[in-house]
Amino acid sequence: MRLTRQTNYAIRILMYCAANNDRLSRIPEIAHAYTVSELFLFKILQPLVEAGLVETVRGRHGGVRLGRPADKITLFDVVRVTEENFAMAECFENDAADCPLIDSCGLNSALREALNAFFAVLAKHTIDDLVKARPNVRALLGIDELAERRAPAA
Repeated sequence: MRLTRQTNYAIRILMYCAANNDRLSRIPEIAHAYTVSELFLFKILQPLVEAGLVETVRGRHGGVRLGRPADKITLFDVVRVTEENFAMAECFENDAADCPLIDSCGLNSALREALNAFFAVLAKHTIDDLVKARPNVRALLGIDELAERRAPAA
């Protein structure tokens, strides 16, 4: 199984917001940190907002922030929102192939068990875990540098 680029960057958006928890994050800043287009991030943002993982604040000083605490957002929450298809084999799909074993197939059962184990592991890890795993994540993302540039000169 391979997660999509959309899921990868959805997790990165959430990590950025978690690391930048003291203020609103802006899509241009996030795009710059990850060297990806703003348009791509805006596309990813919509399902995150609909799922309540991210909140948007409109206006000149608007931006995005986490919709709930980072320690309450699991990787499974993100994957469930951003991935469209978890069919690991043709027989998982609604229009399954004509197979006489479809209801009693050992392969189908084994793959379903593997998928459930994958989901269980994702459910154990939070966005907060990912951010805390790297104590210098703010510096790596350029958040501290942005904060210094925005701070009024003394």
